[in-house]
Amino acid sequence: MEYEIDKVWYACYGSNIQEKRFLCYIQGGTPAGALTNYKGCTDTAAPKENHPITINRDLYFAKESPAWSGGGIGFLKPGHNEEAVTLGRQYLIGSDQFTDLVKQELKMEGELAIEFGELIEKGSVICSPGGRYGKLICLGHRDEKPIFSFTSEHYLEDEINPPDKAYLSTIISGLKEIYDLDNQELVEYFRSKTGIKNTPMESSLAEIVENVSSKRL
Repeated sequence: MEYEIDKVWYACYGSNIQEKRFLCYIQGGTPAGALTNYKGCTDTAAPKENHPITINRDLYFAKESPAWSGGGIGFLKPGHNEEAVTLGRQYLIGSDQFTDLVKQELKMEGELAIEFGELIEKGSVICSPGGRYGKLICLGHRDEKPIFSFTSEHYLEDEINPPDKAYLSTIISGLKEIYDLDNQELVEYFRSKTGIKNTPMESSLAEIVENVSSKRL
């Protein structure tokens, strides 16, 4: 079946939860605390809407990101888990912007053709085998528009790595923008995540959360 997709919801669960950070992917720029300058999308229009979203997949931290001083970055375990609660944010953007976003995450040059109809029908597709965010997933619909995200096609259990403090602080900042959670609730949320649990960062969570402003950036 052919689909004419103009607008989609991009559901994020990592540092893009912070709106200012995400706009660097759309309009270009270097996010605070990061080391990478993003070129942005061809269409630099800001998202039309954004809302909280709960994702029923497990969040974990893995790999070593040069953009975040070698710390781990967020991934979703590939499979759906009804018991999992990953707090995210969904932005209403153009389908072409979503494609450009995926290319930036994959550090891909040239063309990327995403078969949106196949993605909706199958629930997931591999757009870049072996790419760190090469698995695109459909999380349902909101207002008759599909909700898309991405993660690794495999659970990266051999590359688990705690996130850099600046990266985690960016996620916390975004969560404080759109969720009514107190500091202790945020500490408990992150304490159970693989990549933080049973690492030195677990004992630093309260201080990290406390030092993140609750103001919109």
